[in-house]
Amino acid sequence: MHPTRLRAMARKEWIQLRRDPRSMVLAFALPLLLLVFFGYAITWDVENIEIALVDHDRTPTTRQLVEALEASRLFRVTHRPDSEQAADRLLTRGDVKGALVIPAGFTADLLGQRTAPLQLLVDGSDANTATIALNYAEAIVGRFGRNVVLQGRTLRLPVEPEVRIWYNPTLASRNMIVPGLIAVIMSIIAAMLTALTIAREWERGTMEQLASTPVSRLEVVLGKLLPYLLIGLFDVAVTVAAGMVLFDTPLNGSVIELAVLTLLFLTGALGLGIFISAAVKSQVLATQIAMVATYLPAVLLSGFLFDIASMPPFLQGVTYLIPARYFVTVTRGIFLKGVGLEVLWPQALFMAVFAVVGLGLATRVFRKELSA
Repeated sequence: MHPTRLRAMARKEWIQLRRDPRSMVLAFALPLLLLVFFGYAITWDVENIEIALVDHDRTPTTRQLVEALEASRLFRVTHRPDSEQAADRLLTRGDVKGALVIPAGFTADLLGQRTAPLQLLVDGSDANTATIALNYAEAIVGRFGRNVVLQGRTLRLPVEPEVRIWYNPTLASRNMIVPGLIAVIMSIIAAMLTALTIAREWERGTMEQLASTPVSRLEVVLGKLLPYLLIGLFDVAVTVAAGMVLFDTPLNGSVIELAVLTLLFLTGALGLGIFISAAVKSQVLATQIAMVATYLPAVLLSGFLFDIASMPPFLQGVTYLIPARYFVTVTRGIFLKGVGLEVLWPQALFMAVFAVVGLGLATRVFRKELSA
């Protein structure tokens, strides 16, 4: 492999890229746009859940309970119907997500240390919001009940748990989403960028000229890969900076280790794109295949949105073949936990294998297509 020929191939690819507005937008604008769009659109944080309040007790204690719910910023009482039937109608129309029914005698039962029943009606058509609302409401009501019973006494609870949350103390979902989103975006963009490069040569009729030069097949593949590798690193730097500035996502680990592991992942993803491009010889078809081969697995099977441990055993096995799974683990580990290769070496090893396999497949298929 001769450095001069490799540099000439890389320069040629960069010139072609600059003359293609579609590729320039894909390379420089789309990653940041996707990060901003999905970063703001995807969230598991729930705030200001609108609920109805049916208060048959109407005491200062029940008013304090409602204040405790609203002080959490998770619930907001927007309707105060007089009956459970009216609350049901509000739920049916979708005016509220839940309803709290306080029966008469609630305060007397609570102060008398008897069971004080409450009814919480939740709209289960939105299962995620319903589950979060139930969990938080039970915690707030339970804590309020204990405080009322113990108020003015010297009693102490027999168990007082001290909870510490590591790596994401505020439990902000964006701190988890943004690092994973960077991994997903780069897996998609990298493959789509190089999916056009070989197919473009075939469609323009310049592949035969390229084959007649003394440049080796590996030099062609690496020469076409290098500009996109640099662009990919630039895109990662921009999206990381945007994640930290726009979403206040902490970067607790080493920037150098993130760059090295990103380099491994991008090499494999770009090689996959060249493999697809060389195999199909059509820019449109190559783009479609690259999108299907990267977007769906990266979003659904990488652990970015859905917990892999909760998937059926068969799909859990399939996820081991998804490169984005390992890069999502890497980005979250470096961003949130501040860990490095001493912890992430299994993921680094797989991505190194992925890089070798991606380049190997691209070179092999490229050689086969030229021979044909």
